[in-house]
Amino acid sequence: MKPHDVNSTVHEPSWQIFLIFLRLGLTSFGGPVAHLGYFREEFVIRRRWLSEKRYADLVALCQFLPGPASSQVGMALGLTRGGYPGVFAAWCGFTLPSALLLIAFALGLSEWGEALPDGLLDGLKIAAVAVVAQAVWSMGGNLCPDAQRVSIMVVAACLVLLVNTPLSQVGVIITAAIIGTLLFKPAMDAPHEALPFTLSRRAGAFWLALFALLLLGLPVLAGVFESQGLALVDAFYRSGSLVFGGGHVVLPLLQAEVVPTGWVDRETFLAGYGAAQAVPGPLFTFAGFLGAAMNPAPSGWAGGMIALLAIFLPSFLLIAGALPFWEALRSQPRIQSALMGINAAVVGLLLAALYDPVWTSAIHGPADFALALLALTALSSWKLPAWLVVLGCGGIGIML
Repeated sequence: MKPHDVNSTVHEPSWQIFLIFLRLGLTSFGGPVAHLGYFREEFVIRRRWLSEKRYADLVALCQFLPGPASSQVGMALGLTRGGYPGVFAAWCGFTLPSALLLIAFALGLSEWGEALPDGLLDGLKIAAVAVVAQAVWSMGGNLCPDAQRVSIMVVAACLVLLVNTPLSQVGVIITAAIIGTLLFKPAMDAPHEALPFTLSRRAGAFWLALFALLLLGLPVLAGVFESQGLALVDAFYRSGSLVFGGGHVVLPLLQAEVVPTGWVDRETFLAGYGAAQAVPGPLFTFAGFLGAAMNPAPSGWAGGMIALLAIFLPSFLLIAGALPFWEALRSQPRIQSALMGINAAVVGLLLAALYDPVWTSAIHGPADFALALLALTALSSWKLPAWLVVLGCGGIGIML
């Protein structure tokens, strides 16, 4: 793309954008909702890069698209202030701290897993039960407020539990979108301020075409060449392309990709997911852990970075592709109705993942259930940060 394909009112040096997002990447605990709060404080209140209305509209766009909303907001803000180099600077600053920690944790498990204290991994898996349960409860209350959407959620969970494959999950999401257009009539939004930058429609069409080409072409290439590296890229790119509803929803998609294939065993998968709750930054960096923990090559640092880039690439392609068309699309009632159905279905996907693999692999007796209940209470009622609850579960697991 040519530089004039991105128009912005103000440009910041890429190194400065990187440092701003690096500080956020080192300190942003609490999940995507908390990340959006940190971004608002930094870029709306403190730096005044954009107004409240414009920020709300940007968040709405990123929630509409599949992928990690907070990371996409960060990419869009980087694009606003620094063009395409700004996107890369913002992503690196916000993502790499947690990604490097999780890749190092995966390598530590493979090298010194037997030397870890007894009960530590069990405690991390139990913490994952509490974190996912809280996400299901919170998202269910917000995204399934009526009987119709509760029904979509329950049916989606049942279907995925009975036929748990990546294709079945995609089918559930598509079916929920169709049902949403038939059932729901969203209220129209009030007038809004246009976003403070634009991309040309030519650039947007290019990025969207590349997104679709990779989504359809990577499975073909992986099958023709029988390359483990291509299979890894395909699995994580597809997972990053189909996640609606926040970072926790990537759990069932990744589980269906890496556990049945034998790339990562269940115990390691859940231990990594628990560890991901104890680090700042986006939950999608869990992909770095999985890539590093792979049984066949590529694994280690190479596998971790490949998986990390593959799962975040759709987010960039979609945000860059959708921005030129957002002003026209956001007012379409059918788009909003489809999104209401999709959101209800993804709560169902997460509910299914709460049972299998999270619950079935972590809860084996009364003591496990008691610790999970305590952790859930600490998260939901005592409002303790997730990283502190994870560390506490790990410590209690060692003692038990």
